Order: sequence, then C-alpha cells, then structure tokens
Amino acid sequence: MAKQIQRIEFTGSLGEKLAGRLEMPKGQPRAYALFAHCFTCSKDIFAATRIASRLCDHGIAVLRFDFTGLGHSDGDFANTDFSSNVADLVHAANYLRDTHKAPSILIGHSLGGAAVLAAAGDVPEAKAVATIGAPADAAHVAENFGAKIDDIEADGEAEVELAGRPFRIRKAFLDDIRSQEISPRIASLKKALIVFHGPRDATVGIENAEKIFLAAKHPKSFVSLDDADHLLSRRADATYVADVLSSWATRYLGEEAVDEKALVKPDPERVTVVETRNGKFQAQVLAGDHIQLADEPESYGGLDTGPTPYQYLNAALGACTAMTMRLYADRKSIPMERVVVRVGHDRIHVDDCEECAATDGNTQGQVDVMNREIEVSGTLDDEQRSKLMEIADKCPVHRTLENKLVVRTTQTGT
Repeated sequence: MAKQIQRIEFTGSLGEKLAGRLEMPKGQPRAYALFAHCFTCSKDIFAATRIASRLCDHGIAVLRFDFTGLGHSDGDFANTDFSSNVADLVHAANYLRDTHKAPSILIGHSLGGAAVLAAAGDVPEAKAVATIGAPADAAHVAENFGAKIDDIEADGEAEVELAGRPFRIRKAFLDDIRSQEISPRIASLKKALIVFHGPRDATVGIENAEKIFLAAKHPKSFVSLDDADHLLSRRADATYVADVLSSWATRYLGEEAVDEKALVKPDPERVTVVETRNGKFQAQVLAGDHIQLADEPESYGGLDTGPTPYQYLNAALGACTAMTMRLYADRKSIPMERVVVRVGHDRIHVDDCEECAATDGNTQGQVDVMNREIEVSGTLDDEQRSKLMEIADKCPVHRTLENKLVVRTTQTGT
C-alpha cells in the first residue's frame, strides 16, 4: 500500500518544538498509532522506522517523534527526565487529536515502553498498548550509567557515554526515575496490552516482561521474540512485531477497523461504494487506487469516520472550482497565490430563492441550494478578480449540477 511521510512539529511538555514524522497509508487510516522510541534513541532508529512502515502497510497511521533534546527536537536533554518524556507523549497524542484523530494504539520500545504504560491513562481514546523490550520500572535505565552514578550523586550531574555518545545526566533525572511506580499504572490500565520481549535480550532482561505481564489485567498477551536483540536490528524481527501487532490490535479497534484492502475489486472507470458493515452507514468509496470512507455523524446513527454523501458532493464542487480557477489563472499569468472554496448544502423554500424560478420554472415547494464561498489571495486587480469569479461558474461539476441530470440505475448480481 502506498504511503506518505509528513514532517510535523508540535510543542512539547517543556515548551520546546518537537520534531516528528507522521507516516500515513494511502486512503483512510484504519487507526492512528503513537510510537515512543528507546532511551537516548531517536524517531529514526531502525526499529521505529521499520515497525512504522510495516504498520502503515496494514493501513495504520503512525506518529513517531523525538523526545525533548534528542534527534531533531529542540531543547536540552539534560533538562529532561522520565516524567517529561511521559508528558511529551501526552502532548503528541494531543497533537494527533487536534489535527487528525487521537491515537487508538500506543507503542513503546525499551524505556519508551515504560513511558507509554505511564502515559496511557492520559490518552482515553487509546484502546491498545504494546511494549517492546520494555523495563518493568523506569529506574532500570540507571544500570546504563555504571560507576557514573556516584559522580552524579556527588556532583549533581555527570557526563555518561551511552551507545557511543556522551549525554549529561543530572541528579534530578535519577530522583525522578526512582520515584516512578509503573506497576500500579499497569494494573489500572483498562486497555488491551501486548508485551513483546526477547528471552535473549541482553539490555533489558526477560524478567521485566514477566513483571509487566503479571501486573496487567486481562486482556493481555505475551509474544516471545526468540533470538531478537534489544534494538530489533534485524528487519525480520521488526516486521514480525508489526505484523503481529496489526493483527492483534484489530480485535480491539472494533468498528474503527476497516480492512486496508478494498472490500470489492475497484472499477477503474467508475466510483464504487461498498458497505463495510461497520456501524450503520459506513462505506468504502473506491476511486481508482484511492480508498476513502463515507459515513454519517454520530447524531444520525453513524460512526463519524468519514465525510457524509452531501459533503462529498460539496467537495466535488469545491475541488472542481479551485482546479478550474487555477488552470485559468496559470494560463493567463494571473498572480493568484491561493484559492479557498467553502461549499455548503441547504434546502430552502423556493420563494426564498430568487434564482430558482428562473432556472427550472419551479414556483412552489423546496429546492436544493449549494452555497459556495470563494476566497482568493494574491495581488490581483478588480478586473482579474471579476474574471476569476466568472470562470468559477464554468467549472465542469458546476455545469453538471445545474443541467438537467439523469440517473440511470441497473441491478447486477443476485
């Protein structure tokens, strides 16, 4: 399945700009997932990129981002701690909620796994949580500091080499991870949990998986990663995690989940609409290789997972208007920077519509009206603006809607 990666930014818990990548499948995502990387890693570590890409193949959009002070994110790593990482995760979930849809799946690798367990209670829309090689408590990460712990305690901070890179660790970080109690949060998770862990993980021992699993209440699952290393450096291991995770999560996404493949074979010459049988109204809209959803709002008994049929109709008029104006502006070298078209549909009494009687002779009852508002930006003179508005009325969809339209219906199948 084709996909696209969007570079995004949002404000983290310490007020710094955090850098992320939102990997989107082609068409309507089945669900959104939020991925938390391992300690001192970045969003671009092999495990994160491979798992995100594979989940996207399964129709799941994935946001992975750099915690404060790491990767491409702003801020000083020395000012962060486990609590700020958890808060960054909540801010990332808020970003998804505000711009797309709140994450249904939380995924954490290594210390990121402990972080998603801690943050899950603050993401009410999350239905499934996955940990990969995660420690059962945040204090486990201090084992990476070795003899430097004494220096941190004595001097208030020290430089520690982790994965071949120097990081400044402060006593406040040690105090924070020691104060964390993850087990009670796991016990009160109230979300489905799957624990991935390798019995040969030399960085975070398998006993951590046992503690997490025993602390959790059902539904919970454990998947052994056999001989995988902690970082899932082999592509096959990361692919396996993503494939199992996608299949497992579908059970808990309920009516949100729609098969990433078309429910029927698309017709390259026509738009095909097929019921998904998720909810009362949800349907797949297949146009060539593009797959979208159509639905109705919850107030009408739908799931609100896609535009309504009339919103698609409004979109057709709006898109055609914008494209027609752009073609004309470019051909005539009119400096139109951007056009925004807003379209709404209404039914009004014919007496309230001056244009109606003149167009179709209807003098009573109600009539459908599409209200179109066009906003044009750029250094245009009055004549250019006037001409563009005239051209807007000549868009093909506009003409089709205003012509007498015949709908021919035939029955196929049994």
